[in-house]
Amino acid sequence: MLTTTGKNTDQATGVPAIDSPDASFARDMAVHHQQAVEMAYIVRDRTSDEDIRRLAYDIAQTQANQRGMLLGWLDLWELPNTFPGGYMTWMQGGHMGHQPKNGSLTPGMATTAELDRLGRLKGKQAEILYLQLMIDHHGGGVRMARACASQCEVKTAQKLAQGMVEGQQAEIELMTDLLKERGAASRQ
Repeated sequence: MLTTTGKNTDQATGVPAIDSPDASFARDMAVHHQQAVEMAYIVRDRTSDEDIRRLAYDIAQTQANQRGMLLGWLDLWELPNTFPGGYMTWMQGGHMGHQPKNGSLTPGMATTAELDRLGRLKGKQAEILYLQLMIDHHGGGVRMARACASQCEVKTAQKLAQGMVEGQQAEIELMTDLLKERGAASRQ
């Protein structure tokens, strides 16, 4: 059952408006998560390090599962998976300073050039770039999820968003440690 608090939701049906934070977060985070899954599969094939492969597998599975939930909500609400108004317009205060770049539709996303580079690297170099990209990626995801936790009206969306904040912050700490083990640091 959907429980909501009100102003961006049709009270008769409990369905968020097409441009509500709930629907917009679902759309934007689904796109964001898809790239995390893609990066995880790239690095899995570029390294034999079991710690990195296990992390990549966990990220791919978690984010693919959450992406399915987000897209499922849009289907349930009979709302489109894309919004003609563009990405990140739902955030209070605008795009949170996010300026789209080549392939980067939401905060923290890697550019097309960065993904291409990751696909060319092997071993330790691939591991380092993957960890750096995923720390940036998770940082953007945490900002988006925090915004949903405070702006979204559907309680289930708020709960999932808060879980994303906690889970991705823990993974950022782990990835930072993995970078240090490799003699590298995050790009932030």
